[in-house]
Amino acid sequence: MPDPAFPRPASTAGLADRFGRVATDLRVSLTDKCNLRCTYCMPAEGLAWLGSDRLLSDDEIVRLVRIAVELLGVEEVRFTGGEPLIRAGLVRIVEATAGLGPRPVVSLTTNGIGLDKTARALVEAGLTRVNVSLDTLDRERFLQLTRRDRLDQVLAGLQHAHAAGLAPVKVNTVLMRGVNDHEAVDLLRFCRDHGYELRFIEQMPLDAQHGWSRTGMVTAAEILDRLSEEVALTPTPHARGAAPAETWLVDGGPDVVGVIASVTRPFCSACDRTRLTADGQVRSCLFARTETDLRALLRGGATDDEIADAWRDVMWGKGPGHQVGDQEFVQPDRPMSAIGG
Repeated sequence: MPDPAFPRPASTAGLADRFGRVATDLRVSLTDKCNLRCTYCMPAEGLAWLGSDRLLSDDEIVRLVRIAVELLGVEEVRFTGGEPLIRAGLVRIVEATAGLGPRPVVSLTTNGIGLDKTARALVEAGLTRVNVSLDTLDRERFLQLTRRDRLDQVLAGLQHAHAAGLAPVKVNTVLMRGVNDHEAVDLLRFCRDHGYELRFIEQMPLDAQHGWSRTGMVTAAEILDRLSEEVALTPTPHARGAAPAETWLVDGGPDVVGVIASVTRPFCSACDRTRLTADGQVRSCLFARTETDLRALLRGGATDDEIADAWRDVMWGKGPGHQVGDQEFVQPDRPMSAIGG
């Protein structure tokens, strides 16, 4: 809702905030459910999932995405979860999104399970990019981390995504101290061998158990030090812009590796993201402590313009940064699986 201390100018067209940023990248969570139980994300028994009556329908998702693209200037739509591949209407939602004008870039963040069966259909529907989470190449460690023996399915999903023409296929890896941090170089070698693009992500305080600690997090500086022992890294020549990853050429290129240092090198000042949860709550930041209910507006008969104005108000009130490094930082009540990556 609008903050009376910081009224939004009536002339605001897109998703601008008080600090000169404009959100053009929409992250849409399609479900809070997941078919893995990663130790840094949720407990072994899972979580209390959203009821079907609280989830947005396919048509409601498409309507909100259309409002974002046609009325609010969103240029990229990324579907996330939970695990988005378990959403039955995913291909239809992607097709409807790709059919909007002006056409947005449509991407997906997934754990890769089932991608071998759906990659071709998603490409035909209009998907242009995919990020696949993979934290280890060791089968026993994968089982330990995810509590599921499904590494082969993730690797098959990567292969089929690449074969279907998704480019680049990006691999997202979270390194954890004493767990998989020794695999950094092996993961980079694997991605280079298969034509994938690796992104290391600092572990963030978004676990359901609230057990995150800074001491257990492997920092960007540590990751780069470990990689530099085996390969030569030089910064890529292009400007980073609003991209979350800092990128380096590996051994002069063309291979590239990235590091998303949300904790130690925050990029809040250039953030261009807005987020929609699976139950229709819009969030101005991954670490936001408040949400605004667009589902209630949808189901209450609000017009597109009314919903767009409510969305503008949310983003106008966005803070300057997430403050993860501050002593007064409070972790959001919702975990990453419920917010969407």
